[in-house]
Amino acid sequence: MADFDVIVLGGGPGGYLAAERLGHAHKRVLLIEKESLGGTCLNVGCIPTKSLLNSAKLYSHALHSEQFGVTATGVSYDWATVQAWKADVVAKLVAGVAAAEKRMKVEVVFGHGTLIGPGVVEVDGVRRTADHVIVATGSVPVMPPIPGAKDNPKVVDSTGLLAVEAVPPRLVVIGGGVIGVEFASLFAAFGSHVDIIEMLPEIVPFMDDELAGKLRKALKEVTFHLGCRVTGIEDGTVVYTDAHGNTARVEADVILMAVGRRPSVDGWGAKEAGLDLGPRGVVVDDSMKTNLPNVWAVGDVTGRSLLAHAAYRMGEIAAAHIIDPVQAKATGQRLRTDTIPWAVYSMPEAAGVGLTQAQAEARGHQVITATVPLAVSGRFVAENGVRGPGAVKLIADQVTRAVLGVHLLGPYAPETIWGAAAVLENELTIDDLRQIVFPHPTVSEGIREAVWALRD
Repeated sequence: MADFDVIVLGGGPGGYLAAERLGHAHKRVLLIEKESLGGTCLNVGCIPTKSLLNSAKLYSHALHSEQFGVTATGVSYDWATVQAWKADVVAKLVAGVAAAEKRMKVEVVFGHGTLIGPGVVEVDGVRRTADHVIVATGSVPVMPPIPGAKDNPKVVDSTGLLAVEAVPPRLVVIGGGVIGVEFASLFAAFGSHVDIIEMLPEIVPFMDDELAGKLRKALKEVTFHLGCRVTGIEDGTVVYTDAHGNTARVEADVILMAVGRRPSVDGWGAKEAGLDLGPRGVVVDDSMKTNLPNVWAVGDVTGRSLLAHAAYRMGEIAAAHIIDPVQAKATGQRLRTDTIPWAVYSMPEAAGVGLTQAQAEARGHQVITATVPLAVSGRFVAENGVRGPGAVKLIADQVTRAVLGVHLLGPYAPETIWGAAAVLENELTIDDLRQIVFPHPTVSEGIREAVWALRD
């Protein structure tokens, strides 16, 4: 008899949630984590950045509250206290994950786990067996081989930037994706002079181009260099080639390398055990099965979607198929990447789900779109004014009337987008969406205005 029903290798979002779901079903579960429960997201990613961004938003609101009839004097921030708040938030949430695992009777072991083969995992020299293994080893930052970047004390990844002892006067961000934009927004709010260097023609590549452009223009305190390629770093000087092929330089006190993350497939036995590894990570099907019997993979390591909430869903899918494969199949427990929402927690925020206009057209849809300003929302105007940055874009198929994508820019976008995800998940049409009652006054009413603005 195996030691456990399931061994989970990795305690990030996908791993710890899968362990919880399996424990809830009374499975004997071993969760192996080499560092801290919660993985990158909770310890050095999603949560600490949101904690710092909250402080930045409070500071920014206090500085610019006069138009609302509130005058604050002597506004300042204390970076040490900001960092202490971040640390306290992370500690409380890590403790919460540990408590949840204990409540579900999941055994947690801290150490370096290695997959030996189907049903066998070694932890610091001790072999454990299980009927199933779930691999959830996450991802690591990409560090491109830019001359002068390696061993340069001024070059940091996102983990290093979260731990800086003071707000840098000059910050250069290499990469205009979610990580780069969020950090740029954060430090610009605290007074840093921020430059973003992005090799693509627009920021946040998975965002609809129209709203990505609006987001970029709303980040007025950030200088963008689009269509540019970094060629070298000389101490604190970033050398790049601009969109016209000219060489340019920008000075920095801190340089953030934010060109993305890649699946962590090295150092835990993936190749040695015979796992099928593709260009994006561990290869899985839509039920999260790998090529090895009873070995599953979830989260960033699959490369299917490098988002914490996507990892949650993958963990739930794998757990469902382990608990009751017949029921899991009958209830459609599979990964649908087109309905996974995304969010950017900059100032302003943004979120979206489904296809962009360009993606929908590339897939052959007869596309109709509508973009409306959030000034159509009474609550938005009350809290931001008519010129505040905000918009909703809706994308649909004119023939089938299916809703293909919903993209939001403005306050509460990440809190609202789940409703749009439900629309796509259930394959609702324009006519279905027009029958949904939105509470008033809310910013979410922008979605209703957008669906009625479609010229169908």
